[in-house]
Amino acid sequence: MKSVGNKIQYFIDANLHADLHSLLLKKSPFPEVSMQELVQQIKGRKVAEKKFPFLNQENIIFPPNLNLEQASSQDTADFKKQFFKGKKFIDLTCGFGIDAYFLSQNFEEITLIEQNTELLDIVKHNWEVLDRKANFINQKLEDFLKNNKEHFDLIYLDPARRDNHNRKVFLLEDLSPNIIEIQEQLSDISPEILIKLSPLIDIQHLVYSLKNIYKIWIIAVKNEVKEVLVYLKKTENQPEISCINLQSSEPEFHFNLDDKKHCQSEFSAPKKYIYIPNNSVLKSGAFNLVSEKFGLRKLHQNTHIYTSEEKIEHFPGRIFETEEINSKAIKKGEQFNIITKNFPLKPEEIKKKHKIKDGGNHYLIAVKSLSGNHFLVGKLLD
Repeated sequence: MKSVGNKIQYFIDANLHADLHSLLLKKSPFPEVSMQELVQQIKGRKVAEKKFPFLNQENIIFPPNLNLEQASSQDTADFKKQFFKGKKFIDLTCGFGIDAYFLSQNFEEITLIEQNTELLDIVKHNWEVLDRKANFINQKLEDFLKNNKEHFDLIYLDPARRDNHNRKVFLLEDLSPNIIEIQEQLSDISPEILIKLSPLIDIQHLVYSLKNIYKIWIIAVKNEVKEVLVYLKKTENQPEISCINLQSSEPEFHFNLDDKKHCQSEFSAPKKYIYIPNNSVLKSGAFNLVSEKFGLRKLHQNTHIYTSEEKIEHFPGRIFETEEINSKAIKKGEQFNIITKNFPLKPEEIKKKHKIKDGGNHYLIAVKSLSGNHFLVGKLLD
């Protein structure tokens, strides 16, 4: 779909809330555009409404579903741009161009590399609609690097996470391109390199495998880890790790690898306040550091929940005021939001066993401490 005429745009706008399965059974009213293409544009607008609202407008063209799924959200892309500026920016794996659109806002010259011709044509069209300029190069990353003579202030890349059989891969050496193999090449043409990686990447493996890691961001949105960002820049210091939970009021959590090397947790049965770190903090693996930094006791070596008698402020996660109850005191038909951590029963099993319902304003927290299993009833604090 190379362009969006007025009549086609009107059809897309008019069918944004139509049943797409029914639409697919109908004949396209436009000889030059199939109904499948029209439905794809309607799907794209629906995705854009939530994921990248700046593209939820007329004349924007959307790629196939896989490209939409793999693209960064507007929230995470906008977060990245605050840290980088300079003259020349290059995105070596442009994709649908969401990250490039935001990251490049603080640069004068923009170069976008993409090997998929149709996808690059879509990005080029959309950037014209958005009144943004760039050098668009339809080429494989490897071929570009082989022939390139330019230097850039920042390189950005988001390696493909699927193999030749379309299976997801997570190790650095299995990504395309293989970052481990090309990191020296990248360093030769830019002093700063930013790499987006899967939320499932192993942080320790990452630190061991890559040179010159300056910083790692673990980015969650509403407590779901979306991506791990690695910033390469020559440094003598240990990498700093920042845990971010966007669309929440929780504070960021920062540390470097030296901070957590010699930390130890102290343990306790549950006290008045319970603290559950957000998932970006849990992904970092800094379990003992959380205990030491905030002066909290951990419940169990494998229960990454913390407790205190007095409330502490500015915790990067949820804080509950709780009291322990005997499981026999849980009344049939009561309503709870159920949380389990290192507990023999899953939430569904607890619901079934005690004949309780999901929801309401109170929480039932089932946890294991060194002294045994506990049921805690509490409220979430602001």
